[in-house]
Amino acid sequence: MKASYDLYNIPKEKFRLADTNRDMSDKKLETKPIGYFHDAWNRFRKNKASVAAAIIILLIVIFAVIVPFVSPYDITFSVNTYKNKVPKNDFLAQFGICTGTTNRELSDVGYMYRLAIGVGAADPEGKGATWADGEANEFNPLIHVGESYMKGVEGREKRYRKADVDVYYEVGFRYIQSTEEEFNKIRAWEAETGKHVIYPMIDRYSDYYPRGNDINGANIWYKVNPNSVKSEPDPIVVTFGGFRTLDYEKDELSDNYLRDEAGNIRYYQNTGKSDRVFRVLYATYYEYLYGFKAQYLFGTDESGYDICVRLATGIRLSLVLSIAVSLINFFIGTIYGAIEGYFGGWTDIIMERISDILSGVPFIIVATLFQMYYSAKVGPIISLLFAFVLTGWLGTAYRVRTQFYRFKNSEYVFAARTLGASNKRLMFKHILPNSLGTIITSSVLVIPGVINSESMLSYLGIASITGDSGTSLGSMLANAQSTFMQYPHLMFFPALVLSLLMISFNLFGNGLRDAFNPSLRGVED
Repeated sequence: MKASYDLYNIPKEKFRLADTNRDMSDKKLETKPIGYFHDAWNRFRKNKASVAAAIIILLIVIFAVIVPFVSPYDITFSVNTYKNKVPKNDFLAQFGICTGTTNRELSDVGYMYRLAIGVGAADPEGKGATWADGEANEFNPLIHVGESYMKGVEGREKRYRKADVDVYYEVGFRYIQSTEEEFNKIRAWEAETGKHVIYPMIDRYSDYYPRGNDINGANIWYKVNPNSVKSEPDPIVVTFGGFRTLDYEKDELSDNYLRDEAGNIRYYQNTGKSDRVFRVLYATYYEYLYGFKAQYLFGTDESGYDICVRLATGIRLSLVLSIAVSLINFFIGTIYGAIEGYFGGWTDIIMERISDILSGVPFIIVATLFQMYYSAKVGPIISLLFAFVLTGWLGTAYRVRTQFYRFKNSEYVFAARTLGASNKRLMFKHILPNSLGTIITSSVLVIPGVINSESMLSYLGIASITGDSGTSLGSMLANAQSTFMQYPHLMFFPALVLSLLMISFNLFGNGLRDAFNPSLRGVED
C-alpha cells in the first residue's frame, strides 16, 4: 500500500477505512422509461436547426392562412392602373420601408410632368396654383429631388435630376367615362368626406392638348406646344402668349381647362345619351370606389393583383398539393412495400418488376401528358396530383419493403406468430410501428420535392396555375421573369418563400430522421 502512496503522491491522511454498515452511495441511480414519441421529441428539440426550420414553416403557414382574412383584397381583385407597383404601407413607411417610391433620373420634361401633377391636385377648382402649392400637396409624386446636373453630348447637354418618386401618386389623373348618376354620386361623396375626386376637365380638342397620348394627357392640364405630337409633354409651354422654355423658378404654368362660353370651368364632356367623360385624381377615385387607400404590402404584379394575397394563395396551393401527394404516396407505398417485404419470394419479384417499369418512366413526360390531355377536364391541379402519385409512391414502397425485410424475422415477430397472430396483425401491429420513424421521415421529405417540382413545371409553362381562381409560387416566378430587371419585387417575394420552404422542410426532415432513429433512443435525464 505504501508503494501506491508514493506512486500517486497521495498523502496517507486522505484515505479512510470504509464503513460496511453505511450506504456508500449518496444518491441512487434511478431510471424512468419514456414513450417512443416522447423520446423522439426530446431528441428533436435538441436539434436547433430543425426547431428553427419548424418555426419558419409554422410562420409561413400562419401567413398563408391569415392574410386572405385580414387583407382588404382578395385573389380576384386587380386594378390595371396600379400594375407593377412597388410595396407601400403607410405604417411601415414611418420606418423607411415599403414607402411606395422608386428612384428615377428625370429630365426637365419628366420633372415638369410629375410636379405638375401636384400642382393640378392642389387646384380642384381651376383657380390657379403655384409651384410651391404643388410641392406641398400630399399627392405630389416627387418625394425628394436632388440637385440638377447636365448630361449628354458636349454642346447638347440636357438637365437632369435624381428624384424619389411615389409610383402610386405618379399615376396622377385619369379620364373616366360613366353616367351622370355616377358623376353625382362622386360629388356627394366629395361633400361628405371633404376629399376631391373630380377635377377641371381639359380641353381635349384645343391645339394645346398633347396628341397621341390620351391617358397621360389627363395629367397635362397645362398648355403645350401645338406643333408637338410626342407621347410626352413638350418642355416648351405657352406662357404670356409666346413659346419659350419654362423657367421653374419664375414662371407658372398656363392651364388648358375646358370652359364654357362664359369662361366658367367645365368638369365633364357629354358623349351622348347620359354618358359623361370627366377627369379624376386616381388616388382619391380609388378610395371612393373601394373605401380604402391604395397600398399593397408586397406591391402588385403585371396584372394589378396584390402580391401579398397571391403569395398566400400560392403557398396554400403548394402546401396542400404537396401534403396531399405525401399522404397518398404514404398510403399506397406503405401497403405495397409491406406486401413485398413480408411475403417475399415470387410476390416480391413480380411486384418489384412492376416498380422497375414505373420507375423508368420520366416524371416530366408524365406531367406533360397529364397536363395536355386531362388539364382541360379535371383542372391543372388534379392533373398534377395524378402525375405526382403515378410514380411518387415508389420511394416509400422501397423503404417500407426494406424495413419489413429487416424486422420480419425478429424474435418478437416469431413470438407473436407462435401465439397465433395473423399476417395482417403481424404486418401492421408489430412490424410497421417499428418502421414508422423511417417512413414518416421519408414522407415529410416528399413535401419539398413536390413543391420544387410543381414550381419547376409552372415556371417552364408545362403546368399553368394562374388567374382569378388562384396561382402557385412557380406561376408567380414565371410571370415575373420578363420584367424582373425593372420590377425585381415581382420575383423576390415568391423566390424568398420558395427558398425558405425548401430549406426549412429539408432541415425539418433531417431532424425527424434523427429523432425517430431507434439506435439513438435513450432515457430521460
